Order: sequence, then structure tokens, then C-alpha cells
Amino acid sequence: MTAVQIGAPIPDFSVPSTQGEFSAAELKGKMTVLYFYPKDNTPGCTTESQNFRDALPEFEAAGAQIIGVSRDSLASHERFIDKQALNFALLADTEERLCELFGVMKMKNMYGKQVRGIERSTFLIDAQGVLIQEWRGLKVPGHVQAVLQAVQQAA
Repeated sequence: MTAVQIGAPIPDFSVPSTQGEFSAAELKGKMTVLYFYPKDNTPGCTTESQNFRDALPEFEAAGAQIIGVSRDSLASHERFIDKQALNFALLADTEERLCELFGVMKMKNMYGKQVRGIERSTFLIDAQGVLIQEWRGLKVPGHVQAVLQAVQQAA
């Protein structure tokens, strides 16, 4: 059982981000798309981040901010942002506090070996800091458009 549940407020947290310390208080006042991805500069994660980057004006028009999360360091995030011209903050969850809070850590098969990593997941949080929708174990193609539709319907 994860600590976050649809219909409940997101518990307090604080993690470093590429734009300074980020806490649950930053979720208030506008909708937030919080997306968890396995690793900076890998093919699926790069495509997903580019898709969110390209759709950011539409998300902002609907009153939402986008925040990416992985276990990578701030230095890795900075390189990823520079290389991909990302226009939103990335959270460095190196201690897996948010990963545990949102229950995104899973055992996965990678080249025939079991490894523990982030299951690609996205969470939609309303302007009061309440979780209103989640997508777990998702595939990148079409995902950002599905999230954008949910944001527009919730706006």
C-alpha cells in the first residue's frame, strides 16, 4: 500500500530540485503533473521528457505545472535539462523518499536480470494538493496527450 491515495492530500515532503528545494507546499495553487521516470538520458525517458517539454504551453494554459522525478543527482538533471532544453524542474530523489511515498519502486527485468527501479508513472495533483488521477506502468507513446486531456477536463 502506498502512502498516496486518489482523493487524499499529498503528504508533506521536501526534496532538492533543479530550481531549489521543492516541497508539498509548491503543489498548492495550481494543478501539478508529477511524472516519475527511471533515468536521465535514456531513450524512453528522453522521449517522455521531450513530449512534456513540447506540450508545456498547453499544460500551462490549462493551469498546470509539470515536474519530473528520478533518482538521478542534481548534476545529472542539470545536464539532462541542458541537453534536452527542458523547461520545467526536475526533482533529485536520490534517497527515494518520493519514490516510496508514491510507490513507484518495482523489480524489473533488464537484460535478463532482476533490478530494482522506478516504474514509469504519472500523478495528477489538483490545486489544493490532492491526488486526483494516476497512471502506473505506462508506455510513452500517447501518454502526454492522455495526461493533457485529463488536465483540461479537471481545469
